[in-house]
Amino acid sequence: MGIKRYRPYTPSRRHMTGSDFAEVSKSKPEKSLVVHLKKHSGRNNRGKITVRHKGGGAKTKYRIIDFKRNKDGIPAKVSAIEYDPNRSAYIALLFYADGEKRYIVAPNGLKVGDSVVSGADAEVRVGNAIPLRHIPVGQEIHNIEMKPGAGAALVRSAGNVAQLMAKEGKYATVRLPSSEMRMIPIDCKATIGQVGNIEHELIQIGKAGRKRHMGIRPTVRGSVMNPNDHPHGGGEGKTGIGRPGPSTPWGKPALGLKTRKKNKKSNDYIVRKRSSK
Repeated sequence: MGIKRYRPYTPSRRHMTGSDFAEVSKSKPEKSLVVHLKKHSGRNNRGKITVRHKGGGAKTKYRIIDFKRNKDGIPAKVSAIEYDPNRSAYIALLFYADGEKRYIVAPNGLKVGDSVVSGADAEVRVGNAIPLRHIPVGQEIHNIEMKPGAGAALVRSAGNVAQLMAKEGKYATVRLPSSEMRMIPIDCKATIGQVGNIEHELIQIGKAGRKRHMGIRPTVRGSVMNPNDHPHGGGEGKTGIGRPGPSTPWGKPALGLKTRKKNKKSNDYIVRKRSSK
């Protein structure tokens, strides 16, 4: 993948960058693996906005991704590497030997024509999905399950990679991209390698309209609102927020308040918490 720059015929265009899509195959999505999802613009079943700053955006269809990789022992050939508007990573279209087609998250280095397979007997090679029990310690992995057979839940976005650090008893210790060390059941599957599209984080959005194409609406700062609209509002001229720490529009503490539940069940499996940033 490469980053392309645009000719600056407008000020907003000057710093805009995008992907050159060199890895992406020039093919349309597989119709049998594409479904239509209705947009809700952040509203619940009562029409109330529960997630702010959502709405509009270009029309997209959802690609059904195989996060379970449960076709063990059946080899599949990579037919195409495709763009997916629903995630930062690219996706790979697999043609299985029995005729079935499935999408997976494309790892870095996987190319059209490569062969992948899943299962305990699979070779430790990029794109193969193997239980943690059969992966050597120190191997880079992604698409990690948290419960056996439930499907990949961790390390799925572009450029992310985890590392298998140790195996002991029923659990394997994995270092996640956040540097958190977590115990995961040893029978959970993970895919070998790093998630592709690793230069995604270098892309500069460049202009407000591009965010609108993504379905993201503008965010207004609380400090420019009136006092009846936000706790940070009010004051003459450019004033501060008028309180010891920042807060949400509803007066709850923000930016620094720990929101993770203290009695969360999965806390017991965290060996080392992620580093504070």
